[in-house]
Amino acid sequence: MKEWKNSGYYGKTPMNKTTKTPAKNPFATDVLEGLTSTPKTLSSKFFYDKKGDELFQDIMDLPEYYLTNLEFEILDNHKKEISEAFSAQEGFDLIELGAGDGKKTKILLRYLQQEQYSFTYVPVDISNNVLQQLTSSLEKELPELETAPQQGTYAEVLERLEEYRSRKKVIMFLGSNLGNLLPEQAVNFLKKITAAMGPEDLFFIGLDQKKHPKKILDAYNDASGVTEAFNKNLLTRINRELDGDFEEESFIHWPVYNPESGTTKSYLVSTKEQSVHIKSLNLEVKFEAWESIHTEISQKYDSASVNWLAQQAGMKITGSFTDKDRYFKNYIFRKK
Repeated sequence: MKEWKNSGYYGKTPMNKTTKTPAKNPFATDVLEGLTSTPKTLSSKFFYDKKGDELFQDIMDLPEYYLTNLEFEILDNHKKEISEAFSAQEGFDLIELGAGDGKKTKILLRYLQQEQYSFTYVPVDISNNVLQQLTSSLEKELPELETAPQQGTYAEVLERLEEYRSRKKVIMFLGSNLGNLLPEQAVNFLKKITAAMGPEDLFFIGLDQKKHPKKILDAYNDASGVTEAFNKNLLTRINRELDGDFEEESFIHWPVYNPESGTTKSYLVSTKEQSVHIKSLNLEVKFEAWESIHTEISQKYDSASVNWLAQQAGMKITGSFTDKDRYFKNYIFRKK
């Protein structure tokens, strides 16, 4: 669910000349662009303010959201083999993109420490709030762990990976976060990973697999409504930070899944004809009844699509680990 703008394929209509172009405010810039597009869109990377962080932690604990528990199971059952693949005589840097609360990663961190591997953990997240919470928890739970947290978008941090050339790098990307990108965007992202890798470096990635469509849809439309609140928090954030007047109750959360392409999309759908005003942008946004705002994509994979991604990015798969039902897989990629 994290981080990436996934609406690049949408056609754009010209901006209303009366709107203000926000300066040095990525959120305002994205809202202006997305809500003056046809169809309308909002970037999923802005889900993660303080409230969004809390809601996402709640989502990961939901019974319907199977991804977290399955990846937890994989890492726990295969921590020895994974750690052996990571190891290097001179030690290594474990760089995690989108670290979040580190719940799953701590399985590996504890084992690596227990077995006295030499490494530095570099958690990366767009949310400073999340990084502070993670750092605090690591200080309490693993006080001897050497850490070097970095705040920023993946793109910003990937540019800084050039600094990590003195020893082996293991770049880790859990939670099927690559699924937030369209195929072309995913390939471009992976090419940047490849460019930052040396011959001994590894890319360790979790990818959700294609499965029964209902199980997938339930994960994005839980019975308790947490995912709906998470999606609608984008509207709350616009109201709070940009002085908007969205009526959240007049929008419904609507996920769809295409089993042919393996693509899940989430929308906020207006239940009536209405106008929304965003004062800081001097913007009026008109909605027809049942008009949508696209907020997120979550791609599901199979062997053919994963192999295609690796080949397009100049990488090769050198290992994989899965759960008993083969619902989720973690892969090890190397540079060709």
